[in-house]
Amino acid sequence: MILLRLFWEFFKTGLFSVGGGLATLPFIYSMADKTGWFTHQQIADMIAVAESTPGPIGINMATYVGFTTAGVAGSLIATLGIITPDIVVILIIARFLQKFRDSRAVQDVFYGLRPASTALIAAAGWGVVKISLLDLSAGVLAAVFQWKAIILAVVIWLLTNVVKQTKKLHPLVFIAISAVAGIVFSF
Repeated sequence: MILLRLFWEFFKTGLFSVGGGLATLPFIYSMADKTGWFTHQQIADMIAVAESTPGPIGINMATYVGFTTAGVAGSLIATLGIITPDIVVILIIARFLQKFRDSRAVQDVFYGLRPASTALIAAAGWGVVKISLLDLSAGVLAAVFQWKAIILAVVIWLLTNVVKQTKKLHPLVFIAISAVAGIVFSF
């Protein structure tokens, strides 16, 4: 029964998360609330693992959740669940692509999906900020901000956007720096 539920939850996620891996995050948060398979804090860990491993974020997160919930079979079923809608849609589009390529209605639909995708990604970004940089349960304003995480985020931003010598370094360098800082400063 758990495998069927994993497939169904990730099927719905794959069906409605238009815009890439980060657009799956609102669905993942909702899944955490409904199923209890993982906490919101564990989602931050999943994002870190999914971002630092090869492959699409949404698929990596589905595999991660499936594995932690039901082992290898769960990881396979969750991964199949999230990619099945894409495969079906691609097959349908490929079949009818020539007929609808120049259709104004199809162009309008994709134009309309852009703001929805942007909103899903913005909601996911806010969720990550709340988990990693803010502690909204703190009563004192100074305690709301997780200063070590904010300082690390500013340093990484400066290294990737301002300092010329480090701007062109591979992203793995910054992931490694962040991992070391997390260990050293007990994030």
